[in-house]
Amino acid sequence: MPHTFHIPVLGLGYSIDTPLKVARYGISSVLSIVDDELIERIREYHTSNMKLIFLPIGKSSTDSRALRITAYLNFLSDAIINQVAELKKQAFEAGNDICRYFELLPDGAGLKNGYELMMDYPEGEHKTRFQQVLRNQIKPGAIDVNIMAKVDKMNYLDNEFSGDENTDALAALRGFAQSKLSSSVILSAGMNPRLYSYLTRFNDFFPDELGMMKKKIILKVSDFRSALIQAKFLAKKGLWVSEFRIESGLNCGGHAFATEGYLLGPILEEFKAKREEMLQELFTLYQSALAQKELKLKDIPKQRITVQGGIGTAEENQFLIHHYGLDATGWGSPFLLVPEVTNVDNDTLNSLVKASESDFYLSNSSPLGIQFNNFKNSSMEDQRLTRIEKNRPGSACTKKFLCNNTEFTPQAICTASREYQHLKIRQLESQGLPADEFKQQFEAVTEKICLCEGLCSSAYLKYEISKPKESKAVAICPGPNLAYFSGIYSLEQMVGHIYGRFNLLEKVERPHFFVKELSLYVDYLQGELQQLCNNITDKKKKQLNHFKLQLSEGISYYKRLFNDIADGADQNFKSIQEQLSLYKERLDQLQVD
Repeated sequence: MPHTFHIPVLGLGYSIDTPLKVARYGISSVLSIVDDELIERIREYHTSNMKLIFLPIGKSSTDSRALRITAYLNFLSDAIINQVAELKKQAFEAGNDICRYFELLPDGAGLKNGYELMMDYPEGEHKTRFQQVLRNQIKPGAIDVNIMAKVDKMNYLDNEFSGDENTDALAALRGFAQSKLSSSVILSAGMNPRLYSYLTRFNDFFPDELGMMKKKIILKVSDFRSALIQAKFLAKKGLWVSEFRIESGLNCGGHAFATEGYLLGPILEEFKAKREEMLQELFTLYQSALAQKELKLKDIPKQRITVQGGIGTAEENQFLIHHYGLDATGWGSPFLLVPEVTNVDNDTLNSLVKASESDFYLSNSSPLGIQFNNFKNSSMEDQRLTRIEKNRPGSACTKKFLCNNTEFTPQAICTASREYQHLKIRQLESQGLPADEFKQQFEAVTEKICLCEGLCSSAYLKYEISKPKESKAVAICPGPNLAYFSGIYSLEQMVGHIYGRFNLLEKVERPHFFVKELSLYVDYLQGELQQLCNNITDKKKKQLNHFKLQLSEGISYYKRLFNDIADGADQNFKSIQEQLSLYKERLDQLQVD
């Protein structure tokens, strides 16, 4: 790929059509394929705008979920092919997309150097030939898709289970696999053996006679051990992991999967140290599995390692790539402030611009029971509090993607739904709990919000396609790093910031992203201890002691790292060492016993 960064998935609606906006410039991005209703409506919106025929796929159609996903991905593929074809026809004149393609590239890249050299050429035959060479080198960014592997609701027709192949995750995968795209599926949020095994049903995930795969697998992971376990499971089935996308456990957007105290730096160091060994081990398993399928492969396929979560400056970006030998980085939340790239409605956008660090927090708002990076000033939070005041907590559950609770009903319902919260509060009221305990449990129940609606609303508002009785409340889940960005930016400005052409955070006091992640982990441990208080079990005590030990070892690693790379006169590195010492003192004060 021409760029050394990608735009990760952003909620449900925020990056649902980002490829349509950036792929023609060679920038890869990821969209979620969780919500087929959102996908259908966005397909209708764009086909109508482009004066194309829109053939709706009804919810009641056989295999509608997969068909809707396939139709939308095929639409994106066709639209971007057309965009690139039109771009290649343009003259190399200021303001044209063809110039923008090359100008967005990182400085020093061979293709950009060639473009700049061509622009200095005198008019004539040589310049014309040079231009054609450059046109032939233009490649679009990838249109990748994300599936949260464990968000895999069972579906029913007339109260009868419709079968394993029609669960949400498998149907979504089928929609991607049957599309014309040549791109990757990012599997995140843990391992789903049934989903992973289902990949073998589609030939596009296996190599052809030239060793090429039309569709590839990317694993989003938070540590080396889980990455290796999942990749070995797939390799034994003849499936190759083309990329490990390492994400910070807490310094990220969306759902936060706190590791067992493993910090990002030590995790990257382990990948760096064991990369070749892992590659050989996986290839041996992979080659053996392919042989059983009568497929021969001599050369090891490429395997990329990338990182995302909390990166904020060009210096951090370059350090990660060079020090750990990474192939690329991911920049997500900052692109929420780039209107031409993501779908953030004006009210939410202005709230994000004005926000401070305290407005971004780790919450228990997700119905999945996984901690969730939330934004205090969202209209979804206002709606939640208003409903509680009116004695009507919870949301109308219309989409049912996150139904996973069978505490009160034979079929799973969502813990953010009005139905569940009514039943749970009535149960609490019957238990005669002390006032403080009741209040605590009541707040825990009513903290859940409807992500299915909330993470789509912003796109509907931006495109003015909200339905009359549809909730307009917006949920948004930026990473903590967004607090340091306080403007509305163009694509040129954000890409220029990533590549160090200028600095959007020049006058902003911001901790190094390794230090920021450490602070989030220490806060997390402190919160766990406060919550458990005197009710800590021996098992939990053991887990938290291990968590604390890993944080302590991580701090030691960072002290050695920054000591090795620091220039003695560099005040920035001295400041980092001081901050690390302060967090070590704070960590030592936290008593698990």
